[in-house]
Amino acid sequence: MSDGETADSRLAGAGARVVPFPRTAPPQVSFHRDELREILNLYGRMVAEGEWRDYAIAFTREKAVFSIHRRTSERPLYRIEKDPRLARRQGAYAVVAETGRILKRGHDLAQVLRVLEKPLRLV
Repeated sequence: MSDGETADSRLAGAGARVVPFPRTAPPQVSFHRDELREILNLYGRMVAEGEWRDYAIAFTREKAVFSIHRRTSERPLYRIEKDPRLARRQGAYAVVAETGRILKRGHDLAQVLRVLEKPLRLV
């Protein structure tokens, strides 16, 4: 390298192309605080009853998924999904069983989560 030549000028002259780093990450779909509160209230009740033991949360560009497991090593029993693309049609929220069958879909999360509630028993 000569006295007037810098590493940047050498790279620019060699045909190197600089790719700018994206300034913002692509938007992710996520659960809001109130939605998580409703989901975790149900989850806490079911853990106290001994029905559920573990959960996992996944956020992607298309949907947010809260998976409920009986045991960590098994497939999820239920998935609570939020898909904003379906918000105007069938509703953004869905509860999906382990087999892939949609148990309930709707616009109101509390109403959709009622499908997972156990019916009250007379003692």
